[in-house]
Amino acid sequence: MQFSNTEILAMANGNFFGPGNAQLPSSLMLMIDQINHIANTGGNFDKGQLDADLKIHPDHWFFGCHFPGDPVMPGCLGLDALWQLLGVFLGWSGLPGKGRALGVGKVKFSGQIYPNAGSIQYRLHIKRVFTKSMSMGIADGMVIHNGKIIYQANDLKVGLINR
Repeated sequence: MQFSNTEILAMANGNFFGPGNAQLPSSLMLMIDQINHIANTGGNFDKGQLDADLKIHPDHWFFGCHFPGDPVMPGCLGLDALWQLLGVFLGWSGLPGKGRALGVGKVKFSGQIYPNAGSIQYRLHIKRVFTKSMSMGIADGMVIHNGKIIYQANDLKVGLINR
């Protein structure tokens, strides 16, 4: 299954998975253009996989301030995109609640994203999904540019809270 940019924007509006459930951030913090593949099987742990991408535009807001004269996408935004996608996976799985990043085990940055990057890809390998008192997902994720892994995050954690 995949989700178009129109569907991604609907996820940011908050009702795609039903009122009070998972949603993506909107506007400037939305770091995803489309989801190319989402499944609850496959991936490194055979518990699910999610592939998505973001088109990089030289006029993205973060290039103007990070860093003036030496623009580069902040690594934390790529990490946030992986948390965003794990929240989407939980909402797509039918679990109730709003997603919140709970942590990450290990993060490694081995490249940078410049204004002329064109696009980047994200990949999540789902490790575990808990559905007890608070639903939570754990995944390993990566940000890929031109076929090379440039950010890697292990043990990303997102929980779903009911408010």
